Amino acid sequence: MEFSLTAEQEMFRDTIRSWVERECPKSKALEYEAQEFEYPFELWDKMSEAGFHAIGLPEELGGQGGDTITQMLLTREMARSLAGLTWIYGINAFCAKSIDKFARDEVREKLIPDMAAGRTRVAISVTEPSGGTDLMGAMRTKAEKVDGGWRLNGQKTWCTAAHVSDYLFMMARTEEVEDKPAKGVTLFLVPNPSEGLEARQIPKIGMRSVGSCDVFLDDVFVPDELVVGEPGMGFYQMLKTLNNERIMVAALCTGIIDGTIEEILEQLKNRTAFGKTIGSFQVWHQYVADMAMMQTQAELLTYYSAWKSDQGDDCGREANMAKVVASEYAGKCADIAMQALGGLGYSHETQPQRYWRDSRLYRIGPITNEMARNSIAETFGLPRSF
Repeated sequence: MEFSLTAEQEMFRDTIRSWVERECPKSKALEYEAQEFEYPFELWDKMSEAGFHAIGLPEELGGQGGDTITQMLLTREMARSLAGLTWIYGINAFCAKSIDKFARDEVREKLIPDMAAGRTRVAISVTEPSGGTDLMGAMRTKAEKVDGGWRLNGQKTWCTAAHVSDYLFMMARTEEVEDKPAKGVTLFLVPNPSEGLEARQIPKIGMRSVGSCDVFLDDVFVPDELVVGEPGMGFYQMLKTLNNERIMVAALCTGIIDGTIEEILEQLKNRTAFGKTIGSFQVWHQYVADMAMMQTQAELLTYYSAWKSDQGDDCGREANMAKVVASEYAGKCADIAMQALGGLGYSHETQPQRYWRDSRLYRIGPITNEMARNSIAETFGLPRSF
């Protein structure tokens, strides 16, 4: 049993940490995040120049290779400063995994090198206005076969960075299969812009500059070559990449915990009350100990699920556990760090409130923690509860 990183992994982690401190420290992240509706192209370009978008993608297609643990280390180290802004990397990485696994060879050979170099952005466009967790039951977006391709009509919501992406990685119903709503849906790469396609940003409390969109489709044409995988089997194809997404969310939230601990320690050592530093008060010792225990639990579950993924083992239970634990602890740690600031904790000028707002999303998406718990329970042989 091995609990330590390899020398190569430690070197990679330290390299990322130095890059973050130099290129996007917390002060810069606060500036980016404050600009609601203004996508941080500068940050995207910095990630591209550093080669981050190529991590986890095949070397023969312009990627740098790298396993799940490598992606996890990158995500955690960036999130320590960037918090939810890290997801401008995560969304593209998730889409690239699916495209590499299921798209036609000619599409893979064109898109993966461009995505690895940061020349092309792809956004996930799956959730429907009438339901997120019950995605198949809520699916109203439809694709009709026409000469040379498909015509898509419907609406999507919570499509991260759809307004600045070159393609939307979209799921639409292509046939009705009675009593089997998971069948009959297909994955498409929808070019953006396209005639009949419109993306409108949604105001939200966190991850504001990244941008999340409602997407409207009015007879949007998608050529046959941009169908991803087998028609009618899109849901089952996407399932094969969901564990990776949940592990990356857990890594992001663990990075948020790292950042909040740094923030609270700075306050406890430097802020004074009643003639002494507030770190002298026993209550804050209790809080710091709690945060350290939460950090370790999130770290161990995240690392374990990433390790199982790299071993080729089924890691669905562990990926869900890591996502739930890390997201809930990230919110708790951010709240404690806000409390240590007193009234300043309620100000947009401080860091903990940014961590708190960003972390709140990850108890809801990409799967609610309630549904993740249901999935965990089912792995112990309990009947499906929904």
